[in-house]
Amino acid sequence: MEVQRTTGYGRKEVVYKDAIEIEFINADIPFLREAELVVCYKEKILSHKFLEEFYCFEKIIVEIKSCDEGITDNHIAQTLNYLRVSDCEMGLIVNFGKENLNIKDWYYQPYNEVKCISYLRSSESICS
Repeated sequence: MEVQRTTGYGRKEVVYKDAIEIEFINADIPFLREAELVVCYKEKILSHKFLEEFYCFEKIIVEIKSCDEGITDNHIAQTLNYLRVSDCEMGLIVNFGKENLNIKDWYYQPYNEVKCISYLRSSESICS
């Protein structure tokens, strides 16, 4: 991934978010940054709202992390929650916290099992 190759690993999440935003703009990828998700209960909007980091192509949630322990169960639970709230079918977690870029794709269909495809790639193989 260009962002990892250019910035390296282990920086603050906001650095990667800003860089990814530039890459999305340069690639003409339609996205919203920090899109607000609301939860309805009995036809009323609850006061607590969620902010997904990127909402791309009106169907993909992209969460950016920078954790040296990798993608954790808490990161997965957060993304699954966003998928359920948004009715999106795909979530992508990208962790820039290690030398090897860590990526997980999540496919969600309501009332069915959540399926995960995990990727662990070296920064060299992504950038070449």
